[in-house]
Amino acid sequence: MTAPDPAAATTASPGNAESAALAASPGPKTQEQAAKADVQTSPRIVSTTVAITEILDLLEVDVVGVPTSSKKLPARYDGAKKIGSPMSPDMELVRMLKPDEVLSVTTLKYDLGPKYESAGVKADFLDLTSLESMNATILKLGQRYGREEQAERVARQYREKMGEVQAAIAGKPAPSVLILMGIPGSYLVATEHSYIGDLVKSLGGVNVVQGEQVEYVASNTEHLQQANPDIILRAAHGLPDEVVKMFDKEFRTNSIWKHFNAVKTGRVYDLEESRFGMIGNMAVSDALDDLIRMLYE
Repeated sequence: MTAPDPAAATTASPGNAESAALAASPGPKTQEQAAKADVQTSPRIVSTTVAITEILDLLEVDVVGVPTSSKKLPARYDGAKKIGSPMSPDMELVRMLKPDEVLSVTTLKYDLGPKYESAGVKADFLDLTSLESMNATILKLGQRYGREEQAERVARQYREKMGEVQAAIAGKPAPSVLILMGIPGSYLVATEHSYIGDLVKSLGGVNVVQGEQVEYVASNTEHLQQANPDIILRAAHGLPDEVVKMFDKEFRTNSIWKHFNAVKTGRVYDLEESRFGMIGNMAVSDALDDLIRMLYE
């Protein structure tokens, strides 16, 4: 139906004027109208990490930009623009997308915060460094984007999983654990403040590195050997195949490792990179299952 001409309405009869007023008055929106309105009011979001992209998918939130990654991203975002790696996004591409906000992680704030600021882009750095902070972040995003129901569903699954985990380890002695985070050519020691360290702590494991306030510290094998952990976990940050070979060579050629109880008893485990990163991700349930097996079976 063609909307009445405002000018014509001034000369219309009382009956016609009433009909015109009724036609022009707001009424219930059709599904199509509601969808269009939602698109118009939805924020333009650029997600810069795989973990954030997976979280937004669970929350059913659309984005205009996603990270460039070898990992498969949710099908929902097949049409989104690839904006580069999480640690080095293409700022010009990001600006061209005219985002209302860019979502990154707190571990990259020191390096990327000034770059986003100088580019005139609003960036929010999400805390995914622990189970609790990741859960809180999901609930916060649910409130921000009107996806409270979806966020609560994810949070409920998290609570149920933690209940299962606590039941599985109840009454079992706590193992001491050394966590190594490898990068091509080197490695660091992860503290309980790292994401993997937090996972281990949530399962009752005792990190052999105590008293640190940072997520990672340099390795001192003599000191670590004195701590003599029951279990050694080896994680990889990027190029996992190359890092595993590096670890294998280190443990084979550096004779100090043969004195570790974990090596003597064969309790050295390489962690699956897709489940055990430097920040939390949506593979947390599988990661907890893996760790229960490594720590307690």
